[in-house]
Amino acid sequence: MRNAAAALGMIGGILALIMGMVSFGWTEALYRFERLQELTALPENVNLVRGMSVIAPLLAIGGAAMAPYRALWAAVALGAASIAIFIAFDNFLTIFPASMCGLAAILALAAGRPDEPKSHF
Repeated sequence: MRNAAAALGMIGGILALIMGMVSFGWTEALYRFERLQELTALPENVNLVRGMSVIAPLLAIGGAAMAPYRALWAAVALGAASIAIFIAFDNFLTIFPASMCGLAAILALAAGRPDEPKSHF
């Protein structure tokens, strides 16, 4: 289950990274080109979108990297990434990376005892 959590977290993190780059670029384009502002409005909280464009993929990819060895920390990071993706990017395309990171967090928690005799902390 730890390897499945790592794989799903990595896929969700890469999708979040793509979504973050597009969102950050779109908000920057709306700032720079006034003609685009006539077509569509800026998001309500641009700083939240920009911040989560960077932080959420880092949490997801970092959580996926930790999943085989530190499942509890990985589950916390993947769960935080899932919530951040869902809140910051408020559209229907967020369901794919958010659900993949959320499922990876559940799988990391469900892995039970560690593969190696180490504590989580």
